[in-house]
Amino acid sequence: MSRTTLAIPGARATPPRWGLALAFFVIFVVWGTTYLAIRYAVETIPPLVTAAVRHLTAGIVLMGIAWSRGFRPSREHWIAGSVVGALFFLMGHGTLHWAERHVPSGLAALLVATEPMWILLMGSALGQQRLNRLNGMGLLLGLAGVAILAVPSLTSLTVGAWGVVAVLAGTASWALGVSLAPRLCLPEDAMGRAAVPVLCGGAMLLASAGVSGEIGAVHWNAISWRSLLGLAYLITFGSIIAFTAYTWLLQHVSPTLVATHTFVNPAVAVLAGWLWASEPLDGHLLLSTIVILLAIVLIQRGDRPAPRLAGEAQSG
Repeated sequence: MSRTTLAIPGARATPPRWGLALAFFVIFVVWGTTYLAIRYAVETIPPLVTAAVRHLTAGIVLMGIAWSRGFRPSREHWIAGSVVGALFFLMGHGTLHWAERHVPSGLAALLVATEPMWILLMGSALGQQRLNRLNGMGLLLGLAGVAILAVPSLTSLTVGAWGVVAVLAGTASWALGVSLAPRLCLPEDAMGRAAVPVLCGGAMLLASAGVSGEIGAVHWNAISWRSLLGLAYLITFGSIIAFTAYTWLLQHVSPTLVATHTFVNPAVAVLAGWLWASEPLDGHLLLSTIVILLAIVLIQRGDRPAPRLAGEAQSG
């Protein structure tokens, strides 16, 4: 899930080093590999169906955990969760899952990694953040990185070009959700705060899959084991295990340290796509990776963020 974090209240008992190492491994590697898992899942499962099943299943599990701890969502929680769920999951992940049928997973991950740039722009427009020398330089560098990635694809209006546009639109939608979330009546309970938007977004994705005809177009006999394993990986590791590790880390170490996953995930995604899916790894992609990661560093160094959702970081 692809960035800045909010510490979750709770006891800060010193955890074992092996536990910290394992949790960081999960958010570094698992969230980085979810982009490849999406690519595999949508090969034979329609993208909106894939996203709907993923988020509804994860949302039910998360809500079950929150409910067992005494959390009860209110009407205001569901309204706020519907807004965040639409921006994060219907738009943010719906477009990403569709686009990964047409663009390499590494390219999609790098485009998503530009999210801090969109958050900075929208936060500035909403009066939540101020542009300064450092984040301004990061913003310009991020735009350059996007240009390196997108301009070659956009020179011709192919389906790949529309895939690039879809990922950028979804990333902007996620950033808008991050900017609006502090103004909404979301649950204080950390697990409930995650579960309500995930459930709302999953329901919207399922409805969209029905309206678009994707549910009726599912060829159950044609679904490959690779797609099923990709979907299972997204549900189990990408949504449930990684999010649990993420929230646990926020209880025990600095949010700034936890946020380092934003630098690692795109690199892991590019390498995973190259190693396991034979996606191209050329000088063009490496240059854009370096430029975008440097832009993220500058934006975060110069950022003065308002409080945000725990678990807000977008992943695949």
